[in-house]
Amino acid sequence: EVQLVESGGGLVQPGGSLRLSCVASGFTFSVYDMSWVRQAPGKGFEWVASISASGGDTSYLNSVKGRFTISRDNAKNTLYLQLNSLKTEDTAVYSCAKYWGVVAGPGDRGQGTQVTVSS
Repeated sequence: EVQLVESGGGLVQPGGSLRLSCVASGFTFSVYDMSWVRQAPGKGFEWVASISASGGDTSYLNSVKGRFTISRDNAKNTLYLQLNSLKTEDTAVYSCAKYWGVVAGPGDRGQGTQVTVSS
C-alpha cells in the first residue's frame, strides 16, 4: 500500500520560507518520478513541481519558478519542497504524489500539509 506522509506546513508571513517533507513507503521510491501538488481553498488541485527518479531533472509551475525548490533523498525515501519568498496566493494544502507533471489520484497522493501565508 502506497503511503505518503507530509509535514512541515504552517503559518508564515509573506516573504517567509518553509520546508516541506514527504516520507514515502509501500513502494520503491527510488524508481519513481515524484511531484508536489497543491489545493487552494475552494479550488481544484494544481501541479507545482516534479523531480525525476534520480533527482537529475526538475520542472516547476511558472508562478513558483525561482522561489520553490524540489529535491529528494532516495536513501531516506523522502521528498522535499523548499518554499521561499512566499506569497498569499501560495496558501494551500500541499501534497506529494507519484509521477511526473500530473496530479495523481488519491491512491498515489498524500493527505497533505497546510501552508498559510498571511500577515
